[in-house]
Amino acid sequence: MRTLLTTAGHTPATRVEEITKCFNAAHEDGFWLDIEAPDQADYDLLEHTFKFHPLTIEDIQHQDQRPKVDEYTDYNFTVIFVAVWDNNDIALREHHLFVGEHYLITVHLEPSQQLKELQERIKKSPELTHGKPAFLTYMAIDTLVDATFPVLDKLDDEVDELEDEITEKATDEQLKRIYHLKHTVTELRRFLGAQRDVFQALITHGIHLQQADMTLYYRDVYDHIVRQYETADSLRDLLTGAMDVYLSTVSNRLNETTKALTVIASLFLPLSFLTGFFGMNFSYLVNVLESPYSAFAVGVATMLIATLIQLWLFRRRGWI
Repeated sequence: MRTLLTTAGHTPATRVEEITKCFNAAHEDGFWLDIEAPDQADYDLLEHTFKFHPLTIEDIQHQDQRPKVDEYTDYNFTVIFVAVWDNNDIALREHHLFVGEHYLITVHLEPSQQLKELQERIKKSPELTHGKPAFLTYMAIDTLVDATFPVLDKLDDEVDELEDEITEKATDEQLKRIYHLKHTVTELRRFLGAQRDVFQALITHGIHLQQADMTLYYRDVYDHIVRQYETADSLRDLLTGAMDVYLSTVSNRLNETTKALTVIASLFLPLSFLTGFFGMNFSYLVNVLESPYSAFAVGVATMLIATLIQLWLFRRRGWI
């Protein structure tokens, strides 16, 4: 699906003839072509109409690239990733950008809600682009980068909730969730680190393709990337802390269980001794020293007194 937009907010038809006409007027009206779920006709358009290098087309067809910027004579080919929250997990969406002096072409396989919302904003308020093709490009790139912030906030809330649940009751599912989130954050951090290098390269080498006064805006985008990278770092530390909380909670629960079993065993220790003592001397006690009823009463009383003394000592020492 193709969407064509100019700095005036116009959306001309997306036939090849209209696209070529708008592309030739890009220096005046700007040019942003967004291609979602490209097919062979779109690949032919990129290669034969826009004359993009076949290697860039190959990168689009074969996903799982890493964030990068490739410099060509008249344009830069950039690969950036957007993090989205999907099915209670983080998913990375790959976006390919052709950035020229007066135009921007974005290509992505999955639907991009962020770009659709930006297109609607520009249609309603064309003045947002300041009538500059370069500013139109900046707005698209800034939108893609800022889309990661809500995901990081959602992940932060997820870690906080996970810690609260662990404190109440630690389960094996929570440990699996921690391991999974830690792996996801590590992967996200790796992509953000590479993406940070991409924007550093765009600032130092790639902005000459567009107006020089946009450098300050791209520095702001670079600052956003740095903040996201630092946030991913802190989330990784929080997940490590959540794992420590889980292990500590399980250990404390095991200690409580061990203490309870130890108290029970300690209570039965003197009882076992008294039972053995009265059992070995039963005939002598009931026939010589006392009557059977008195001997039974003395034995039970001794056991109860021994148990109460132990409970008092345990309570005094704070064991129970």
